[in-house]
Amino acid sequence: MTIWLFTLTLAYLLGSIPFGYLLVRFFRKQDVRATGSGNIGATNVARSGGKALGLLTLLLDALKGAVAVLIAGHLAPNTPHGPSILAIAAAVAAVIGHVFPVWLGFRGGKGIATALGVFLALVPLVALSALGLFILVVAVTRLVSLGSILAAISIPLFALVLVTHRSPALLLGLSVISLLTIVKHHANIVRLLHGTESRFGSSQPPQSKKKGYA
Repeated sequence: MTIWLFTLTLAYLLGSIPFGYLLVRFFRKQDVRATGSGNIGATNVARSGGKALGLLTLLLDALKGAVAVLIAGHLAPNTPHGPSILAIAAAVAAVIGHVFPVWLGFRGGKGIATALGVFLALVPLVALSALGLFILVVAVTRLVSLGSILAAISIPLFALVLVTHRSPALLLGLSVISLLTIVKHHANIVRLLHGTESRFGSSQPPQSKKKGYA
């Protein structure tokens, strides 16, 4: 029980580190939540703080998720049926930390980059397949939100096809993370359905009613 409490708390706190907010605050002296879509993720950071800061946010958000899973995997090594339950639980905790960070009043990002990091650590081939789908969709449509949503939907499906030794716990963990990131895109889904979603590179990103939450 002690190792579980320690690992999941650490995973949550790692996930809670708001790199996008911190980078824009440090380099631009601005609150990223007050610009663009109000989100603390890489896309809005790229709009508000520049592409370099957006890329750095993406990498750091993914890294914190991967580190959380790797630490859990070290404490509870993988089984013949795949990642340990502790590693899967740590993956979920890290994404929850990004979406509901204690440091920002539990109001964080959408979890896509952090989810990518935990997926790379848990099921790298599945993660790379979903990343390829994301890149293809964004390249064709320039809709980052659509690419993110479709990539999230594809994760459990790719796992069923590509992962030979998969446990029910793994499929459940992947599905929970995917569902959480999709739900966080609820405002984007509404705009996609109405044809008003902003395309990547647009100078007029949509304004959410509650900045940073959509």
